[in-house]
Amino acid sequence: MGLGALRAPTLDDIDALAEAAFARLPDSFRKRCEGLVIRVVDFPDDETLDEMGAESEFDLLGLFRGRGLAHRGAVEETGDLPNMIFLYRRPLLDFWCEGEDTLAAVVTHVLVHEIGHHFGLSDADMEGIERAAQ
Repeated sequence: MGLGALRAPTLDDIDALAEAAFARLPDSFRKRCEGLVIRVVDFPDDETLDEMGAESEFDLLGLFRGRGLAHRGAVEETGDLPNMIFLYRRPLLDFWCEGEDTLAAVVTHVLVHEIGHHFGLSDADMEGIERAAQ
């Protein structure tokens, strides 16, 4: 394949990497993610950038939005939006281009980290889960 045939990974490409990474996670981990929505967009919106204190739209690779399992009541409240994970394509690509990891490894790392926020997990817990998903 010549250089002219290369193209940047699309939103759908990143979504496919995220779906494959999610499928490799331990069953017990995936089952606790029922109803979790994963969305791939190019950049965080301005409100998110302001809320997170980001200096640039490239500062965030992903974000968990919602109420983590540790913060939910015994009964779900009416009107609660689904928990969501956003993966930001352009910052992910920028991070990937500057590093040595594969794009799949970068997407897996960010996805596991954001799902970890859903569970209220420690960094060590997330690292163990991430190793299992590779």
